Amino acid sequence: MGNIPGFPLLLLLLSASLLITPGVQGGKILVFPVDGSHWVNMNLLIQSLHARGHEVTVVRTATSWYIKENAPHYHSITVTLPEAIILEEQDFFVTFLVKMLAIQREGATLIGFVKFYWEILGTLSKIHEQASRLGVEIFENKTLMQSIRDTQFDVVLLDPGLPVGVVVAHELKLPTIFNVRWITSGEGHFVVAPSPTSYVPMSGHAVSDKMTFVQRVKNLLHYVLNTCIDRFIVSSHYDRLVNRYFGPDVNFYHLLQGADIWLMRVDFVFEFPRPTMPNIVYIGGFQCKPSEPLSSELEEFVQSSGEHGFILMSLGTLVKGLPLDITSEIAAAFAQIPQKVIWRHVGEHPNNLGNNTMLVKWMPQNDLLGHPKIKAFVAHGGTNGVYESMYHGVPIIGIPLLFDQFENILRLEARGAAKMVDVTKLNQQNFLETLQDIIHNPSYRNNMKRLSDLHRDKPMHPLDTAVYWTEFVIRNKGASHLRTDSYKMRWYAYYSVDVICFLLAVLLLVMGVVVASIQFLCFRLCRRRKPKQE
Repeated sequence: MGNIPGFPLLLLLLSASLLITPGVQGGKILVFPVDGSHWVNMNLLIQSLHARGHEVTVVRTATSWYIKENAPHYHSITVTLPEAIILEEQDFFVTFLVKMLAIQREGATLIGFVKFYWEILGTLSKIHEQASRLGVEIFENKTLMQSIRDTQFDVVLLDPGLPVGVVVAHELKLPTIFNVRWITSGEGHFVVAPSPTSYVPMSGHAVSDKMTFVQRVKNLLHYVLNTCIDRFIVSSHYDRLVNRYFGPDVNFYHLLQGADIWLMRVDFVFEFPRPTMPNIVYIGGFQCKPSEPLSSELEEFVQSSGEHGFILMSLGTLVKGLPLDITSEIAAAFAQIPQKVIWRHVGEHPNNLGNNTMLVKWMPQNDLLGHPKIKAFVAHGGTNGVYESMYHGVPIIGIPLLFDQFENILRLEARGAAKMVDVTKLNQQNFLETLQDIIHNPSYRNNMKRLSDLHRDKPMHPLDTAVYWTEFVIRNKGASHLRTDSYKMRWYAYYSVDVICFLLAVLLLVMGVVVASIQFLCFRLCRRRKPKQE
């Protein structure tokens, strides 16, 4: 190639063009996060956007536990509400779990069961009423609203679990990006993509995509129940907010469905296949990364396990909600295995704790999951832990406690990479048997390793994908070309009921004309025959 005239000059010009290519201009991003574990995901994305030169401003409440007012990678707008949002109470989920376990273990009466779920629905309504109040406080603060307008943000990034940011974005006429898995009515797909109940499991229904007839009946009932809860208990608060500031012509649910890009924290290596849409971008496992070296204390403990390796256990802060007798049964089972155990435990120490078990209040979970000596992960099935375990190829013993944790563990069970233990029936014997099965049966590890290989086989890391599409919206001032407006259609038009009725009417008309014509011809024929016979 050295003989080609001008080739060195061509290379020089190409190199120069690459050097002078303009980089991505830093955008201004307004963020509406959800507190608690959701903030872990949002904060990671914010850090990456900040590292790319973007200016990030986070809207938080004055009572937030997790979202700090001052941080090096974002500015903050702090709004004071008349009362703290219930979700921001540190032990809200622990208290909820305690009540839930009491009902399941003690066999509450039907009246008690209904009373408890009525209380849950009341609490859910209260949470969204408080969240909608955040919108009122922002809109009524004219100085704050003017300051937000003067900043000239490029995009609103939000977690639609508490979707008040959608309403603010509409007022500011800004494109919206969702960092989402869960939304007001359950899993995010159900709001924006077709979701046939015949093979798409509804939120709260822990089944696979291969359902029996009875399961499909239950799935449809879950769909109806979720829709009613969303429309009458959740969305009604935001409907009032929208009606107050924008009038009856603006529909809150249309604002929700009209997001430009959905950064969906989902990977179909883990999820069951289902219909999707062009503006849904999949970033499942975007928090996963290679492990780093452990502290000297943890490394020494792990190495002391020898050829047996170690077990990792974490139920998050929810472990405080487990009764002492359950945690003691778990501890007794751990004491009978040769592996070492590192257990993240907050609260009262369990009885029967063996010498092989180390209790810690915090641990570098990702680094431990990536250690070559790890054998299994005992987890409650939270999304972050499930994806980290899948990333590192570590099989799971699942002890789901609340919400989507049952569905998460079931998805891994269906792929032969996990085994579930019912916390209400857990005892030393069945937990020990599950531990030994996961440790000694190589199929669990092999299946999880297969999922890990599939999960990692991507053209770019999911976090880079999330950053790219955020910058795409900033560069192009939205992504409306990827968004369908089908959600604005009337239900009868969406399901083509009017078209079917029209075609049926035409068919009936044609059949009527044909029948009438035949009757008329028969009548004429009969009249002609009568004179001849006479």
